[in-house]
Amino acid sequence: MANAVDPSLRTSAAEPGRLGRALNILLAVISTPIGLIGTVLVALIILTAIFAPQIAPYSPTAINVKARLADPSWSHLLGTDQLGRDLFSRVVIATRTAMGVALTALGIALAVALPLGLIAGYGPRWLDAIMILIFDSMSSLPMIMFGLAMVVLLGAGLSTVILVIVVYCVPSYARLIRTQTLSLKSRDFIKAEQAMNASLPRILFLHLLPNVVGPLLILACLDLSTIITLEAGLSFLGLGVKPQTPSWGNILSDGFSVIRNTPVPVIAGGIPLILATIGFTFFGEALRDALDPKLSGKRTP
Repeated sequence: MANAVDPSLRTSAAEPGRLGRALNILLAVISTPIGLIGTVLVALIILTAIFAPQIAPYSPTAINVKARLADPSWSHLLGTDQLGRDLFSRVVIATRTAMGVALTALGIALAVALPLGLIAGYGPRWLDAIMILIFDSMSSLPMIMFGLAMVVLLGAGLSTVILVIVVYCVPSYARLIRTQTLSLKSRDFIKAEQAMNASLPRILFLHLLPNVVGPLLILACLDLSTIITLEAGLSFLGLGVKPQTPSWGNILSDGFSVIRNTPVPVIAGGIPLILATIGFTFFGEALRDALDPKLSGKRTP
């Protein structure tokens, strides 16, 4: 037939459009001062996490008692801690720890929240009410108390931190997806699919999912700074990664134990947290403004 199109040609023809749209969004993000600052900081953090072993001049766990609490110098750019470990190397490797925990927990939270939110929004009202009750119950859990309980049950470690963060993130993500689904399920294109007896998975994942994933990614990007801070806070309290694993929270905790001798470890652990918070918050807000210009200038508190 004259109108038949080779699927491979259709796919290749659509690809530049997607790439072009992604490039336009990126250009819109970096066209504002906040977006440019956020993009630079996020790129710096991600590159540091990827190439951390190549950037760190020393092993982050190598102990040198003779050089303990050394001041910053060319040999040790950020000085050393109370065990003589190079702080610059520990901060760099801790960037990989922070990003690894944050992205893993975020990916699991999104994978859990997506189907729950879609089912809650598209399903019957009684099922929606039950799932809202579950989301509210999860949201009401005090994170520190929940973290303590998980440490008692599972022990301190990366898996415990990831579990606490997933429980913290899933309710808000599922609620957002549910709200978006409720507003979409009465649209004409969904009613048309229902009239043609389309299967439930087709409606949920082929038609609803692409329309709810945009706001969800914006929220996830904004939450990255909160997740990184939460991981650092749990590690600071001894509820997170094990002490021998470099983490910004562990570095801060060690620094506070010797703050009367030198403030350098506290500064070394605090500055990356500040930069990560600023970077992901600025980038997330600029991305939100680029994807939805109606929200431009409306900053979240």
